Amino acid sequence: MMEEPFATGTSFFHRRDPRVKLIAAACLSLVLALTTSFIIATTGCLITALLLFFSRPNPSRVLKRIAVVNIFTLFLLLTLPFTYGGDETAHLRFFHFSLDGLHMAALIALKSNGILFCFLALLATSTTVNLGHGLEKLGMPRKLVFLLLFSYRQLFVIHQEYTRLQRAAKLRGFIPANSLHTYRTYGHLFGMTLVKSWNRAEQIQQAMVLRGFSGRLIPLNQPSPTRIDYFFLFISLLVSLILSGFSFVPLPL
Repeated sequence: MMEEPFATGTSFFHRRDPRVKLIAAACLSLVLALTTSFIIATTGCLITALLLFFSRPNPSRVLKRIAVVNIFTLFLLLTLPFTYGGDETAHLRFFHFSLDGLHMAALIALKSNGILFCFLALLATSTTVNLGHGLEKLGMPRKLVFLLLFSYRQLFVIHQEYTRLQRAAKLRGFIPANSLHTYRTYGHLFGMTLVKSWNRAEQIQQAMVLRGFSGRLIPLNQPSPTRIDYFFLFISLLVSLILSGFSFVPLPL
């Protein structure tokens, strides 16, 4: 089974309504994505880091995800200062070091980490199913929500079929190696995974039609936003508005 390691917990964010968290995450991440100010990106990154801290996630799992994202930002930090150009450049022996490139790489790193913290704190603390139903209640077309939830459901099916076929191959003495036999075996394995997943999908569709499925997925529980949810939404929108408002103020960085 694919895991949702941050979706279970008792923190403040785990108890919030998915619709409220979707709106808050969209506003904060949009402000961070569009800003060109170093100060606003730093402030937004600190705010979302605070949100992530209070969501009380598993530290080791959070660090693994941060490390994966920052492999890309580290690559930018190593390459942009020597390739970006700009007005402020320092001439080293063989290279031109661009301060504008360093500034741009640091800005991208802050923005990407801020958005990651925001998503981990607000979206990862809900299950995919709850987020899908939250999107439907916010007005997303029902067919898109249906497609999202069933794509998510089919990922489990494909993963289970792949694991089962891989286990069967190992029981028959298959040992992966850099050989034509290994490549042919993996090709057959992937092909059979898709065929079996297709068969499982057809069986699921027939079972749902027999049970009178009308095209709408009804959630088992339908919580309503509380006063605390609305207050949290108000604070989130206010912070997003303040950060976006500072975009129109001339700042030194």
